[in-house]
Amino acid sequence: METDLIIIGAGPVGLLSAYLARRCGFDVVIIDKCEGPLQVGRADALNARTLQLFQIVDLFDELYPQGKPCNTSSVWADGRFVSRQSEWWDKLEGCFHKHFLMLGQSFVEQILDRKLKELESPVRRETEVESLEMTDQGCRVVTSDGSVLTSKYVIGADGSRSWVRNHLNIPFSIVRPQIVWAVIDGVLDTDFPKVPEIIVFQNETSDVAWIPREGDIDRFYIRMDTHDFTYEQALERIQKAVQPHRLDFEKVVWFSQFSVKESVAAKYGVDNKVFLAGDACHIHSVNGGQGLNTGLADAFNLIWKLNMVEHHGADPELLDSYENERRPVALSVIDSSGELVRATKYSDQGTHATDYVKIVERRAGNITGMGIRYGGEGLEGSRLHDFEYQSEGRTTRAYSNLDYTKFTLFLFGEMDQEIEVPEFVRVVKVDPENAPLEYQGKAVLTRPDAYIQAVAPLQNTEELTKKLQPASSPFSFR
Repeated sequence: METDLIIIGAGPVGLLSAYLARRCGFDVVIIDKCEGPLQVGRADALNARTLQLFQIVDLFDELYPQGKPCNTSSVWADGRFVSRQSEWWDKLEGCFHKHFLMLGQSFVEQILDRKLKELESPVRRETEVESLEMTDQGCRVVTSDGSVLTSKYVIGADGSRSWVRNHLNIPFSIVRPQIVWAVIDGVLDTDFPKVPEIIVFQNETSDVAWIPREGDIDRFYIRMDTHDFTYEQALERIQKAVQPHRLDFEKVVWFSQFSVKESVAAKYGVDNKVFLAGDACHIHSVNGGQGLNTGLADAFNLIWKLNMVEHHGADPELLDSYENERRPVALSVIDSSGELVRATKYSDQGTHATDYVKIVERRAGNITGMGIRYGGEGLEGSRLHDFEYQSEGRTTRAYSNLDYTKFTLFLFGEMDQEIEVPEFVRVVKVDPENAPLEYQGKAVLTRPDAYIQAVAPLQNTEELTKKLQPASSPFSFR
């Protein structure tokens, strides 16, 4: 069987990659050894940047009502309230949803699994990869059911124990800081004043965190620092943290443990034919809720570049920018999540929980997702701000007018003459009075993943046209 793209792994990153690729017109085969999408457990929050990106590809409206907004963290110690803070969310600019959406990973997987069926690209379930080889034409994959698949590209989104990464012998050196956590999802029976915010409890250490979740479920993370523990021992630590209040679980939905591991793959791809995404190329502590969100951003970064190369004549060197842009992000996530998880165990002043919250504030760019950029200073390389403006007599939003299959050229004012653009560029005219101040009087070329590719003065059409030409484009569109 011939196809354009083979995706190995149907977790959220693999599923999103397949969904985006289908929207871009690729034929896709996605393979997974599990019998169905996740039902409970694992990641628990979508950050503000992920919500913006979901807006572009028509996933936001269905997912958002199912979750619980949360933008506040508080510290409790010895049964008393210590502090509450949300400044890092409040200060976000160009963002309509200044919060996490507390929503289990299973909801993301299930909606994407269903949408792929609707797009006639259902996941090939209970199927494993037996061999992968690269050829002059692309890739050849043999699966456990005897199928032989050929494609131009393969994406390994097959998790932290990635078969694809290991098969390609890509170095993945793992650091283990000897920090082990229990995690419990369930329905609570408690007299603690339940609020939709993240609570970090300060005892001898900061070893218990309460995370609100969708519906009537709550999550607790409990640092145990040993693999040999029971549910009752984890519950005992929670009960000690919330004293003098009472807490028990009416129903346990998920109980698991995980040890903190940190690593970033030495390479994100081989020969621009096989790529890694998500946990296959970066793993770290869950602290800060960055794992799922970082993986989803990998998919958003990679698929549009494959689309531009295959369907719009972009130079294949564009694909090199996937690793160049995303690997530094993964390294920064390792730094931020690592600092957070170590703060739960080590504190010079014995103020673990307060230290933790201060780190969250300092690392807010990673945690909200809104501080990630591709480039140095200035508008180019930064995320496009979302904003409302009037169009044809109605109010609309910038992100509602982005198209993941194309670039968007925003013109913030009137031009003396029309500008010719390639067919993969949409032109949107905006009254500058409705635009953020920094965009007024400018033409802003926005990538499909909502980062700014180029900026030019509106009346300098020569400079703007030059930015769209191969000679000055870092991606050499032609």
